[in-house]
Amino acid sequence: MKIISHGAAQEVTGTCHELQINGSRVLLDCGMFQGHRKEAAQKNSQFPFNPAKDIHAVVLTHAHMDHVGRIPLLWKQGYRGPVFCTYATKDLAAVMLMDGGYIQEKDEEFFCKYLKDSMMQCDGPLYTQQDAIECMQLFKGMNYGDWFEPAKGFKVQFLDAGHIIGAAMLVMEVTENGKMRRIGFSGDLGRATLPIIRDPAAMPSVETLICESTYGNKKHEDIATARHHLEEVIIRTAKRGGKVLIPAFSLERTQEIVFDLHILWDAKQMPAIPIIIDSPLASKVTEVFMKHPECYDREMYDRFLGRGHNPFQFSLVKYTESVDESKALNATPGPMIIMAGSGMCEAGRIRHHLKNEIEDARNTIVAVGFMAEATLGRKIVDKEVTQVKIFDRSYSKKAEVVYIDAYSGHADMADLDHYVMTVNGLKKLILVHGEPRQMEPFAGRMKSAKGVEVLMPKREQIIEL
Repeated sequence: MKIISHGAAQEVTGTCHELQINGSRVLLDCGMFQGHRKEAAQKNSQFPFNPAKDIHAVVLTHAHMDHVGRIPLLWKQGYRGPVFCTYATKDLAAVMLMDGGYIQEKDEEFFCKYLKDSMMQCDGPLYTQQDAIECMQLFKGMNYGDWFEPAKGFKVQFLDAGHIIGAAMLVMEVTENGKMRRIGFSGDLGRATLPIIRDPAAMPSVETLICESTYGNKKHEDIATARHHLEEVIIRTAKRGGKVLIPAFSLERTQEIVFDLHILWDAKQMPAIPIIIDSPLASKVTEVFMKHPECYDREMYDRFLGRGHNPFQFSLVKYTESVDESKALNATPGPMIIMAGSGMCEAGRIRHHLKNEIEDARNTIVAVGFMAEATLGRKIVDKEVTQVKIFDRSYSKKAEVVYIDAYSGHADMADLDHYVMTVNGLKKLILVHGEPRQMEPFAGRMKSAKGVEVLMPKREQIIEL
């Protein structure tokens, strides 16, 4: 058996790990790379395998684009095998991939028209909305806890990862030459006590664990403090007459922030200012959330559903749809809250709002999620950076910038340590989905405390079990 990381190997985006078993080749996720545009475009456009001939199945952990975003490209290049995932992930993927196709088409149109000299040649979008629609026929929904067989001698079970709605970790049983091995894959591991969704399940006994390491050397703020910090930012910015801009992933993070704003409003702990969710994608994702109450935790029922209330809609909230509605916000004075995608500021309507508002000191930009290296979001939260480039023009960072990392959907160092330490029978730990400065201290702690072999593969490195 071989494991090859084609993405998220000593980096955080582009998750794609290949298992070679009994002559079959199975992918665990197939996500988009993000970062420097030219570099990301090159990585995203090429596979180190022939999708039509080499790959037999895909097992998908969740519907974030850095895990699901290149499945339409697999389809476009001839892949016709199954894509196994939870039912909630299947519904979310349909929405996310359609939006991804739209962004690919619009970005290609913009770059070819305005930035052709500074970009690679225009060869067409990575994939289209039609590719996204067609590839959905490959998706096969599965229940948490049920075993299924993507390839001969290879059985898989989904367990709740607690990261986003529908997210799963994998327990895999591999049988070769009459010998059975158990392998685990964390996917993106969530945190206990996050709102809306259930806490992560425990990983059962496995001898090899492929584990994310996004925050392998960082402690998050307590999730209980996040709502209070958000309240303080809103009150402070409203007094200045400014706008609170929140770049947020349309999937999960937007719903979590609206959930907390609803609680603050019900408790009369925030001013009555408009809350604009400027993301058609967020609207569609929220509809999917309401279809899958089986993923919710107890707090969601106690606070809202048990009383017949919609947690994602209240009097201050407005969901925009049209481009004209979005543009009209530029001329609308504050105070107000504008939440828009994407979370790392690499695409979507948030870039237009940042362009118009980042040089106004009355405003506040609130980062509520991980910002990968080389993204616009990372440059905005970096205190050493005073100028950022948006749509090929430089802007001064005059708006207040606040980072509330308590909202992170990823396990922090304490969560990761506990997760790995409680896995029985573990002999080999393979760290992925992390930058070296986070992975290496985590690896050192596990070697010392757990006594296991730890590997941190580079892209295309082959690990034999």
